[in-house]
Amino acid sequence: IEYSDFQCPFCGRHEPTVAKVLKDFPKDVRLVYRHYPLSFHQNAQKSAAASECAAKLGGNDAFWTMHDKLFAANDALNGAVGADFYTNIAKDMRLDVAKFKTCLDSGETASIVSADTTTGNNSGVEGTPATFVNGKLVSGAVPYETFKAAVVAAGAKN
Repeated sequence: IEYSDFQCPFCGRHEPTVAKVLKDFPKDVRLVYRHYPLSFHQNAQKSAAASECAAKLGGNDAFWTMHDKLFAANDALNGAVGADFYTNIAKDMRLDVAKFKTCLDSGETASIVSADTTTGNNSGVEGTPATFVNGKLVSGAVPYETFKAAVVAAGAKN
C-alpha cells in the first residue's frame, strides 16, 4: 500500500522504484495506491481528485494513466497550473471532458481522497511516500535495493 502525493518530488522519484519492483516481482507484488496529499502542496488535493474523476469515467486503467501523467507533470504541479491543466490531460486521455470537468469542479471525489488520508493517518503515515509492504512501513523514496530487500523479507521471490 503506497500513500503518495502527485505533487511530492520524492514521490515522483519513488515511482520508478515501485515500477521496477512490480516488474521484478509480478507474481508476488500488488500495488494499492492511496492518496495522501500534503497540505503545503497547493495542487496535491486537486490532482488526487482528478485521478479519481478519471477512474470514475474510465475505470482502473484511466486512473493509472492519469497517475502516470500527473507524476510526469510533477515539475508543472510545483508551480501555478492553469484552469485547463487537468481537463487537457483528460482530453488527451480521450475522457469525456465535460463530465470530467463536472466531476472535478463538484468535488464529488473529495471523500475518496479524504478517506485515504484518514486511513494513512491512522496507520502512522507522517509524510510521503509511505509504503507498507505486508504491513511494514518503508518510509520515503528509498533506493531500489532497499525497497527490494523489504519485498524479499516479506516473502517475495523473483
